[in-house]
Amino acid sequence: MPLNFKMTQLCEKRVQVSPPLTRGPSAFIPENEVMQANGLDERTNLLVEEYSTSGRLDNITQVMSIHTQYLESFLRSQFYMLRMDGPLPLPYRHYIAIMAAARHQCSYLINMHVDEFLKTGGIAEWLNGLEYIPQRLKNLNEINKLLAHRPWLITKEHIQKLVKTGENNWSLPELVHAVVLLAHYHALASFVFGSGINPERDPDTSNGVRLIAVNNFCVCDLANDNNIENASLTSSNFGIADSLSELEALMERMKRLQEDKEDEEASQEEMDTRFEKEKKESLLVISGAFDDEIVSTDVSRYVEDPGFGYKDFARRGEDHLPTFRAQDYTWENHGFSLVNRLYSDIGHLLDEKFRMVYNLTYNTMATHEDVDTTTLRRALFNYVHCMYGIRYDDYDYGEVNQLLERSLKVYIKTVTCYPERTTKRMYDSYWRQFKHSEKVHVNLLLMEARMQAELLYALRAITRHLT
Repeated sequence: MPLNFKMTQLCEKRVQVSPPLTRGPSAFIPENEVMQANGLDERTNLLVEEYSTSGRLDNITQVMSIHTQYLESFLRSQFYMLRMDGPLPLPYRHYIAIMAAARHQCSYLINMHVDEFLKTGGIAEWLNGLEYIPQRLKNLNEINKLLAHRPWLITKEHIQKLVKTGENNWSLPELVHAVVLLAHYHALASFVFGSGINPERDPDTSNGVRLIAVNNFCVCDLANDNNIENASLTSSNFGIADSLSELEALMERMKRLQEDKEDEEASQEEMDTRFEKEKKESLLVISGAFDDEIVSTDVSRYVEDPGFGYKDFARRGEDHLPTFRAQDYTWENHGFSLVNRLYSDIGHLLDEKFRMVYNLTYNTMATHEDVDTTTLRRALFNYVHCMYGIRYDDYDYGEVNQLLERSLKVYIKTVTCYPERTTKRMYDSYWRQFKHSEKVHVNLLLMEARMQAELLYALRAITRHLT
């Protein structure tokens, strides 16, 4: 096929978007700060050479490379699920990535995988929309939708339906591969929006802009007064105390929590009450009224039931949903071994990635050094799981309220549950004395906590199907 015909075909299939208003890989982080933080060192370039499917240093990788240790775990696991031996054909893998990204209208990821889908021999007609794909892939729509927005609704019946549908059935290894891809790209969409990832610049086009962007709303930041160039949050907007004293107050609370823990343990009854309180309070964290969101026609071709979205796990009057007790089905004791058995080695790679992000620390907070940030990292991870109805019996959810201010909770809920609504104002509004590298670390924690929550629900349903 002639090269110019292939390029025309690619352009036709990509989602049309506006060019970015800012330079660099992120609309939220000044370009020089990304470059200074990572220096795009030799290690990063070697990792890209070894594990990038596109063969180029894309904007996601540039922002993630602020944390090179984590980047290696991320790229290795992503490369494995996209390129290494596995149950699914290569074009299927990229089409599933497109379906997952479309749930959050993430044009950036959709276009990236449109390119990869065609490069790996995918049938171009499938890119016209879901009605053009095989029934077998269509059957993934339901689990894609539930995983992305309300994973607690997934049951063994959903699994049985997929593995017992005659000629269009999925084997369990294929289904696990698909679920890992779906969860990965839902969570990666959260990172893309949470970090304000810019469209890629393409040296092969006359204006240097390739038609890939975060979403259709990126340039106006989803609100009239959220211009990307001038979106700093003032204290009067959110009623937050001076940012310096805010930092000192947070550090004081962390210290006090540590001391209180050494002094006395809360009773199990008290711990139960605190979890229920935090679960109910997460209802009151509103990320904005976007009931009638517009889904572009380009993206909607990959979405079934576009009106289906996140609903709070703990909605009033809906107490019939049982809390997922993490001790009953953990990643370490249950999910890891199941996923490894059905899709060899991916369990090890995911486990390394989860551990890496959870334990990653430089023992700093803004300008302070020698700080133990364990309680803060745990609060961020567990708050995401709390919004998904997952509870750790041995964790005191009072810590979440002590450590996560309201503007940070709004940001976490938006990035995790409605990433396409994330604005620069939200990003700027919390931890104003902290470095951008620390906020990127927050986004990595949110992304991995979300991915793990989705996997726990899906893998538990598969386990129930098997027993």
